[in-house]
Amino acid sequence: MIHLFRSAAIALAAALALSNVAADESKWISLFNGKDLAGWTIKIAKRPLGENFANTFQVEDGILKVSYDGYDKFDSQYGHLFTNLAYSHYILRMEYRFTGRMMEDAPKYVNLNSGVMLHAQPPQSMRFDQGFPSSLEMQFLADEGKGPRSTGNLCTPGTHVEMGGELITKHIVKSSAPTFPAEEWVRAEVEVRGNDEIIHRINGVEVLRYQRPQLDAACKIAPASDIVEAGGDVMLGYGHIALQAEGQPVWFRKIELMSLEKK
Repeated sequence: MIHLFRSAAIALAAALALSNVAADESKWISLFNGKDLAGWTIKIAKRPLGENFANTFQVEDGILKVSYDGYDKFDSQYGHLFTNLAYSHYILRMEYRFTGRMMEDAPKYVNLNSGVMLHAQPPQSMRFDQGFPSSLEMQFLADEGKGPRSTGNLCTPGTHVEMGGELITKHIVKSSAPTFPAEEWVRAEVEVRGNDEIIHRINGVEVLRYQRPQLDAACKIAPASDIVEAGGDVMLGYGHIALQAEGQPVWFRKIELMSLEKK
């Protein structure tokens, strides 16, 4: 009889766990509909707001593709695809995969390099030739055959963060993630809690966390001075999400968000 009760209890616990998973799954919303770029705004450096120059951002077979087939040269035309809405407290998840070769005239660091920008400034506020929005980048990298190259790092165009109460001013903070082959689909997830804390995860494993993101008005990479001088809040608690196109073809799919806003 004891064994029967124990088996029943285990079965009930398993059923409840599956129920909770199903309930959590129902909270996710798709940011990308798999058909077109509805809900997103394009900004490519040296191009007008909204222009999808040379069909940089394409949708095919449910995949959002960054392509340079229509380019003669890159010419520092860094691009970003912004969500129309800004977000503060949420979990974002997606899968990415590198394909093809980087543009020959792009900087060497662009090779097998992309990312997703968090707490990004609105694309409407960017300068005409601005390459990167002031933001926090969860950087995606792949193996170049030159040794370890972790993905899920933090890059800080126009920003700083804190880690353990210490202000971090270097541009790249490496994660503890492993190195992945270029052609492999990798699952990236980031938990964003306003200005309090941000956590990077790769394939379900935490690889980096940091706190109190803030604008760096002295940064030359992304001129946050424009935002500060206009009266913007130095402490970043919300912003747009943006997918990067910086000279390397890359694919994205299953781009989903779960709100953590209190109701």
